[in-house]
Amino acid sequence: MKSGLAIKGQRGLLRQIREVMADGTTAQVRLDAVVRIIANSMVAEVCSIYLRRTSEELELFATEGLNRAAVHNTRLRLTEGLVGEVARAGAPLNLSDAPANPNFAYRPETGEDPYNSFLGVPLLRGGRTIGVLVVQNRAMRHYQEEEVEDLQIIAMVLAEMVAAGDLQVFDELKDIELAPHKPERLKGAAFSDGIALGVVILHEVPVTPEHLLSDDPVAEEVRLLTAITSLREQIDEMFEGQHGLAGPTFDVLETYRMFAHDRGWTRNLVEAVRSGLTAEAAVERVRNEQRARMNSARDAYMRERLHDLEDLANRLLRVLAGKSTVAREIPENSILVARDLGPADLLEYDRKKLKGILLEEGSAAAHAAIVARALQIPCVGRLNGLRDRVSQNDAVIVDGETGEAYLRPRPDIIGATHARMDVRAQKRAEFIKIKNVPAITKDGHSVAMLMNAGLEFDLEIMHETGAEGIGLFRTEFQFMVSEDLPRLKRQTELYERVMDEAVDKPVTFRTLDLGGDKILPYMETEREENPALGWRAVRMGLDRPALLRMQIRALIIAARGRELRIMFPMVASIDEFRQAREWVDVEMAWAKRRGRALPSVLRVGVMIECPSLLWHLDALLPMVDFASVGTNDLTQYLFAADRTNPRVAERYDVLSPPMLRALSSIRQAADESGTPVSVCGEMAGKPLEAFVLVALGFNRLSMPPAGIGQVKRMILSCDREAASKAITRMMTSSYSSLRSEILSLARKLNVDL
Repeated sequence: MKSGLAIKGQRGLLRQIREVMADGTTAQVRLDAVVRIIANSMVAEVCSIYLRRTSEELELFATEGLNRAAVHNTRLRLTEGLVGEVARAGAPLNLSDAPANPNFAYRPETGEDPYNSFLGVPLLRGGRTIGVLVVQNRAMRHYQEEEVEDLQIIAMVLAEMVAAGDLQVFDELKDIELAPHKPERLKGAAFSDGIALGVVILHEVPVTPEHLLSDDPVAEEVRLLTAITSLREQIDEMFEGQHGLAGPTFDVLETYRMFAHDRGWTRNLVEAVRSGLTAEAAVERVRNEQRARMNSARDAYMRERLHDLEDLANRLLRVLAGKSTVAREIPENSILVARDLGPADLLEYDRKKLKGILLEEGSAAAHAAIVARALQIPCVGRLNGLRDRVSQNDAVIVDGETGEAYLRPRPDIIGATHARMDVRAQKRAEFIKIKNVPAITKDGHSVAMLMNAGLEFDLEIMHETGAEGIGLFRTEFQFMVSEDLPRLKRQTELYERVMDEAVDKPVTFRTLDLGGDKILPYMETEREENPALGWRAVRMGLDRPALLRMQIRALIIAARGRELRIMFPMVASIDEFRQAREWVDVEMAWAKRRGRALPSVLRVGVMIECPSLLWHLDALLPMVDFASVGTNDLTQYLFAADRTNPRVAERYDVLSPPMLRALSSIRQAADESGTPVSVCGEMAGKPLEAFVLVALGFNRLSMPPAGIGQVKRMILSCDREAASKAITRMMTSSYSSLRSEILSLARKLNVDL
């Protein structure tokens, strides 16, 4: 049986606090009333509220029991006193003899000499401490666990009401750091080019104060437990068949599942609901405490587990909302802020209103970044601490050129941003003028400008950019944004629409590049210790021939008298390509036997992204109809650097002698065998990198739509022969990067970058 505050009494206390906070009096009067109510209910001789100022000091803002003269006069730094320790750790502090603690900071003006026992809990909002709630008594005693939980629940409700209510309009709180409000500049990494100015929309929406308290705790507990059961069933289904694993991989997988089944997590949620909170508020309260605890942990592994807990909380909130996804209206000029996103998450938002994306984590190779580039939405990631530094509707700037974010920017920064946006608009107007101009270098070499795509709306952009076709259609996106495995009919319909929209322009379909970091919840797969080198792409297709054959069959049916271009990814050996090609022949024979309309022309190609192929191109290229260099994966495999890992992804430059020599050897082998070859990696969409590709002799480039205009402008200003001679000489350099030398060369040749 719960001691401390009785459940019924606690609900009554929370309602009293809500009524006081909703009163029309001043902020000071309201907070004075709150500390009196809490002191009486907790049988405490002292109850005090400290709030965090923008100066990073904690100010005594209201008290019952200490000297009234100390209010607004007593301040403690975050590194000072027991109150500072609570704020710094983001966790409760329970002491029976507070003055004996080495961190105790004596303040004579407070008159706290008689009080020995001390219980302080943080006022948390979004994992960030905005203040501290303290109760004290003369008697030396350790507060019971139930009393600590009671005060934490009170603090959670109080924090939301202070920060999100109408209290902020009062002058007393104008300098209180209820939420970050000072201008800040964060440096991250540019994932998608462009600049955007707008207002913050939080992907994980906090529970509003109006939905904190429940009217029927019994029904709310049933609702919570039903949602938890549903969540566990979802996760059990997701991980079904994974028990053959062993070692660290199994441990990581089971940790996530363990959190979902953890009795302590469930007990904390249930206790919060029984105290009078809604199920949603209970999830938010427990998440805030976990986030604060994990953020202060020194153990990197424990900090990483925060991601699992965040995901569980978000999943549970979706189940409670009765939705598989979180779809909601957003205002014009919205900037989406999240810790990380999947591609399906991003597609739930209105792309006409969504102007930019800011991520705390992620990578340029992540799915959300790829979709952002396809949508031509500026995106900046790896912004450490972002989520706890912004609030809903904050003004922000996304700078996808420099990889920066400006939070609550100053007027001069806003003015400079508008000026830069105007310049970019002028450049876009220039790109429109050259949209239908052939990409031919100054010395007469023609370059085909193709586009990477993966979703239907990409096709609208293709016609706007003047792309000559789609050099890479990522077919896995249809699988990644689907709730279940797309069957033959759905796949066929998509491929038909893609070809219809492309009209007479070529489309190269890459077969499924699943596996690795692209795990589908409805497919039974194994988590791998090194997924980038694991069971993915064509390897999965060859081991699951039914999956590969269904896709090939859908492509053949969709073509119906049109040219069909199929390309296999992640091929590491000739045998893999030979086996995959045989399945194409099998499906062509199947279609022919049934009298299906066959493609007018069938071309089967390969992606060159595994270094093993570099020394077997003489045997491979005569077997293929075309080849395409996937520079994203080729770079990571060449340098043994996971491109999704921010610690190593930036260590190696594509503009390095090893990479340029590899590209040059591919180009030379293709010439010798007469095999058409293109480049479809991100390298092709950046003017300086594309300048090098053109100089190396590549005449087919496929890139994100945002890169077409600027790369074409570069090509029109380029003398390929002059560039080729200079870069050939550079490739013998001992430097690990040639970027600065190549940039100087481009300027010397007056190349428009």
